[in-house]
Amino acid sequence: MSLPGGLCNRTLDTIVERAGLAEVTSDDGGPFRTLVSVMGPDPVGAVRVFTGDPDANQVAKAVYVGITVPQIGLDSHMVFAFADESAPIPHFTLDSVSAHGYFAFHLDLIQRADLGTHLTYLDWAHTPLTATFEEVQQREGLSKAAIGPRQASVMSPWMCVARATEEAFAGIEDAVAAYLGHWFSLVEAPVPAEVTADLADTDLAARDERNRSILFSPDVDKVWAQISQLLGPEVTEGIRAQLLSNEVKA
Repeated sequence: MSLPGGLCNRTLDTIVERAGLAEVTSDDGGPFRTLVSVMGPDPVGAVRVFTGDPDANQVAKAVYVGITVPQIGLDSHMVFAFADESAPIPHFTLDSVSAHGYFAFHLDLIQRADLGTHLTYLDWAHTPLTATFEEVQQREGLSKAAIGPRQASVMSPWMCVARATEEAFAGIEDAVAAYLGHWFSLVEAPVPAEVTADLADTDLAARDERNRSILFSPDVDKVWAQISQLLGPEVTEGIRAQLLSNEVKA
């Protein structure tokens, strides 16, 4: 398996096993959706969807999207693990890519409330990531990724995002493990009473719906236009639909 595919799929496997998620398969028992490019009839990837037991943990849904098209030098793998809409737990995301001769990644716990007005929440959900975040910024072989402040604003200030040399990309797995480990520490423990009190002014489900509509908007993230050119508009909208809510969209 490629470096990007290996990193993302190992992360996905950890999430599925530790959170006890169940895969939603197609009628033939395969991935939820097999992806075919407009360039030809052969499969170029898959969408995999997993759901959680609402009575067992706070992980409601995980979505993996993998697209590999050797003809254009693209090898892209993404996983989003979504907490319950009404819980304050951030959503976990990892995107690992090889394209046009370079590697790239982004890694984040996506904020669930306004960080500028909820310091208690911020210190619970994100501050423990600071040491890892700052260390990653100093690593050799990383350079600025093509993401602007408008798009970055709907993620968190602790997002690690960069282009990378092959060596630097191969070494990023420890940071992924650190972010994932902190995320599970939030998932697997009760939300502290002081965090709940700090967020009393926030309708978490309503904010999550609005945030995800922006986060996965083609107007905000230009990657959707590229995916649409590759897979077609209908398939692309089907992928977006799986990310916009914790429902499994047929």
